Amino acid sequence: MGKIIAVVNQKGGVGKTTTAVNIASFLASKGEKTLLVDIDPQGNSTLGLGFDKEEEDNNVYNLLLEESPVQSVIKETKISGLSLIPSNINLTGAEVELVNAEAREVRLKNGLRRASNDFSYIIIDSPPSLGLLTLNALTASNSVLIPIQCEFYALDGLGQLLKTVEAVRESLNPGLVIEGVLITMFDSRTNLSVQVVEEIKKKFKDKVYDTMIPRNIKLSEAPSFGEPINIYDKSSRGSKAYEQLADEIIKNNSIKV
Repeated sequence: MGKIIAVVNQKGGVGKTTTAVNIASFLASKGEKTLLVDIDPQGNSTLGLGFDKEEEDNNVYNLLLEESPVQSVIKETKISGLSLIPSNINLTGAEVELVNAEAREVRLKNGLRRASNDFSYIIIDSPPSLGLLTLNALTASNSVLIPIQCEFYALDGLGQLLKTVEAVRESLNPGLVIEGVLITMFDSRTNLSVQVVEEIKKKFKDKVYDTMIPRNIKLSEAPSFGEPINIYDKSSRGSKAYEQLADEIIKNNSIKV
């Protein structure tokens, strides 16, 4: 069974989608068959892999509402070994439609079950909220990867996220663990970045990845071309950092096994 990792932070602008897209792409490039699940109504992971989200009518929304089996919503990308379950704005209605639905928190888990043996890794890009969609991502996953931006308010709100993870662990998914905490948009030239890193390491200790993602214009440009960074500019600092992170994830999981 593949390892399922939810990339979660209820704050926007922390590099969550950038992280989900690029670790999925690098894992695939290293021979790890990978599925990226876009469960954010904004559909940015879908766009980041070159898909027109408005044209992807059969997507994660249909999976959650049990209208389509998982095999029918998986799309092959132009990157060997990387598949995608796309999303679009229709997913916004799913939270309302599922309010009174039976087993609403496990719809994604149940939907992915038949695909889990086909992939080494399944990466879930969740929305910037702690609503029902993120709850589905946490319930479906083995672990949580938390990207944290190097800014003054970096740790603000993380307490609520950790409480949500604990609540999911207690009631829905007892095996859920923190996969790792990723520092993003790091700038070694500023004292603030260094101070924020120190605070994050105090709080999360050995859960913080050795890899830190730098501020890098190429990482910002790549999504507009519908490409992950290893396709758009493999030699960039951002690409090298995400490749190092993929190596770290693979190494950590091989040790755990």
